[in-house]
Amino acid sequence: MKNTTARSRISAAATAIAACVGLLIGATPAHAATYTTTSNCSVPWITCSSGDLWLLYNSKEYAIRDGSYVTSWSMFYGNVSDYYGTSQYQGSTLTTYRYVFNGNGNGAWEYMKNNAASVQNCGVDNYRVYYNSGYGGTSQYFAHREPYGDCVLTNLISALKNNNASQHFA
Repeated sequence: MKNTTARSRISAAATAIAACVGLLIGATPAHAATYTTTSNCSVPWITCSSGDLWLLYNSKEYAIRDGSYVTSWSMFYGNVSDYYGTSQYQGSTLTTYRYVFNGNGNGAWEYMKNNAASVQNCGVDNYRVYYNSGYGGTSQYFAHREPYGDCVLTNLISALKNNNASQHFA
């Protein structure tokens, strides 16, 4: 009788192990895809008109020479809760877009978060740039440009220079 009970337990354990192995073999692994972009408007699941708030790698004194940008920049529209980037599952694939500066001079292809020194608001909306992700901590206000006016290039305050993590409509 004891032999039959032991055999039943061994048989049940073997069946359970075989079932687990079968699940593992048939399981589809999660995939990850990571891209870099210079604008949140290039992210497929974000809807926006165009990039209005430009964040530049250098201070304004070093950003433009003879009317041309000599530093790298990124541009964003709307609320961006984390300049690190954004992620979303597309089926079984986790797709991530990391925000970087463009390839124009100083800061080319560097990650955007905590690397900007100046801001240019070329949009019709007011913005705030924040120290922390999720719109927290010290912030700086940037007024929209006047109709038909120039985009004003402004240095970030010392608390935010190279310590910028998010932006929000103001």
